[in-house]
Amino acid sequence: MNRLTQLFDKKKDNLLNVYFTAGYPQLDSTVTIIRNLAEAGADLIEVGMPYSDPMADGETIQQSSMKALANGMTLETLFQQLTEARNHTQVPLVLMGYFNQVMQYGPERFVKAAREAGVDGLILPDLPVFEYEQEFREITDRYDMQVTFLITPQTSEERIRQIGKLSTGFIYVVSSSSITGKSGEITEGQKAYFARIAAMDLTQPKLIGFGISDAKSFRTACAYANGAIIGSAFIRALKDVDDVAAATRSFVHGILSPASVGA
Repeated sequence: MNRLTQLFDKKKDNLLNVYFTAGYPQLDSTVTIIRNLAEAGADLIEVGMPYSDPMADGETIQQSSMKALANGMTLETLFQQLTEARNHTQVPLVLMGYFNQVMQYGPERFVKAAREAGVDGLILPDLPVFEYEQEFREITDRYDMQVTFLITPQTSEERIRQIGKLSTGFIYVVSSSSITGKSGEITEGQKAYFARIAAMDLTQPKLIGFGISDAKSFRTACAYANGAIIGSAFIRALKDVDDVAAATRSFVHGILSPASVGA
């Protein structure tokens, strides 16, 4: 059984998904980060595939992507690193990137290599629904690779329900229309949007992302969905650190510690 399915079967709330860019801050940081995220309590881990034109990402993740590419990160290297990481943890791993990367690598070759490396799911913000339904879904189904689609405050109810049926992993609830990296208090308008999505009673689990940056915003998001995704704040926590493992553990503990919620 897919590890994501197992996770969502046994845990229904307060799920912490942490995103990081593979190959950042150093090329060989990937396995260290995955191991320490898992050991510190992350429920699933979203591994960013560095890309030169990340349309949905803010400055923080863009810069980490450029640094990872400069470090020499490639998909081949990433698959090798993920294979190594699987020797240390069975926490679900999701690759986040862009469909152009998949097309350049070869769709079936990519999915097969990712699954063999221990990847459980994909998030490809630019994957067209038509392309997925007509061609790509047959490949991902064959390799038991779950696919997650994104919704935003501007997504129509009809489209949301369609995405709810198409997503085989979880539904990525984008908290706002901005790019990643925007942080601050979750607004009443955002809460109303989260409540509207929760009331739709969609079958797939829902994780809220974009702008979730600390224990308080994590807990707020979890009140409206199965969990939340933190990315840019973690990337910032890794910048210029001497001990990546310690910084990773400290960050997760800060998010999950009850004492941090009111900080």
